[in-house]
Amino acid sequence: MNIEQLKQEVIAYAYSIGIDKIGFAAADPFLTLKERLYTHRERGYESGFEEKDIEKRVYPERTMEGARSIISIALAYPSRMEAPPKSEPGTYRGVLARVAWGEDYHNVLRDRLQKLEGFLQARVPDVQTVTMVDTGVLSDRAVAARAGLGWVGKNTSLITHEFGSWVYLGEMLTNVPFPPDTPIEDECGDCTLCIDSCPTSAIVQGGQLDSTRCVAFLTQVKDYIPDEFRTAVGNRLYGCDTCQQVCPKNRKKHVNLHPEFVPDNEAAKPLLKPLLSIGKKEFTARFGRSSAAWRGKKPIQRNAILALAHFKDTTAIPELIQLLRKDERPAIRGTAAWALGRIGGEDARVALEMAKNSERDNLAYSEIEKALSKLENVE
Repeated sequence: MNIEQLKQEVIAYAYSIGIDKIGFAAADPFLTLKERLYTHRERGYESGFEEKDIEKRVYPERTMEGARSIISIALAYPSRMEAPPKSEPGTYRGVLARVAWGEDYHNVLRDRLQKLEGFLQARVPDVQTVTMVDTGVLSDRAVAARAGLGWVGKNTSLITHEFGSWVYLGEMLTNVPFPPDTPIEDECGDCTLCIDSCPTSAIVQGGQLDSTRCVAFLTQVKDYIPDEFRTAVGNRLYGCDTCQQVCPKNRKKHVNLHPEFVPDNEAAKPLLKPLLSIGKKEFTARFGRSSAAWRGKKPIQRNAILALAHFKDTTAIPELIQLLRKDERPAIRGTAAWALGRIGGEDARVALEMAKNSERDNLAYSEIEKALSKLENVE
C-alpha cells in the first residue's frame, strides 16, 4: 500500500466530514513533555482531572502496543455570539466560556474520530486504532503541536494560524506508519499579555499553568472556592476565556463552521437569579447538551452566588437568605453567607445571625462568621 497516498485520502475524507485541521505525528515518546509533567506535579500544579500515570501520558505504546503514528484533528468553534441576550435593567447575567457554548465537544469530536476510524478500517483490514478526546491519556496539545496543527502558547493553549486558539482537539493512535508532518515554530515571541491578564496569576513564566489557581478549573470544583479567588471569578459560571481573549493571535478570529457549536444564547449567558432555584430537570434541559453540565448543577449554582456578590445585587438577598436557611448542601449555604456579607444590609445581617445559631457544619459556620465580621468592618 502507498502510505503517502493513503494519507492524502485520509486528509480529503477528514475535510469532507467537517474536520477543520488534521495532522500526522510519529508515536515516539514525548520526552520533553515528560520533564514538564514531573515538574508540574512537583510544584502542585495538577488539577486532578488529568491522567495520573505520567508514563502513560509520555509513552504512546503504553496505550496501544505497536503504535506507529498519531492522527491529530481540530474543530474550530465560535469566538463571539451573533446576537447576545439582553437584560432588563437591574438584572444580571453569568457567562459560560466559549468552549461550553454549544453541544459537548467530546461527543462531536468522538463522532468525527469514529468516522475516521471506519474510513481507515475499510482500507486497511488489519488497522489498529485508539481514539481520545480531552480526557484521554495523551496530551492533546502536545500531539497537535508535533503534528503541525499549531504551537503551544504561553497560556498553554494550542494556537493555529487559521483559527487562533478557538479549537477543540482530538487524536487517534494507529499502527499505520503515516509520514509525519512538520511542527510549526512558536510565534508568541516576547508577548506576555496572557500572563499579565490572568485574573489569578495562574500562568507561570515559561508557559506552565498552575491549574489550582486557574479560574477555568476553580469554576468546576464542587466545594468551596478558596477565599483569595472568589472575587476573581466575577460572573464566570464555567471556564474562563481571558487568556484567549487578550491573545493577539486570536484577534479577528471568528468562524461559525459547525451547527453543533452554535450557542444557545440564554444558556451561554443565563440570568443569574433563576439559577439559584433551578431544579435538576430544568438544569438538564437548559445545560445538558453543553460540556458545562458534566459536573452537575452545584458548581454553576455556587458560581452564580459569587456572581451576584460580584454585582452586589441587593435584589438577590431574599433568594440568598433562602439558600442560607434551607439548602441541604453546606458549600451552597456557606457561599450564600459569603455573598450576603459582601452585598450587606440589615436583612443580610439578621439572616446571618440567625443562621449562626443553627448551622451545624463547621465550614459553613466559619463562612457565616467571616461574613458577619465583614459587615462589622464595613461599619
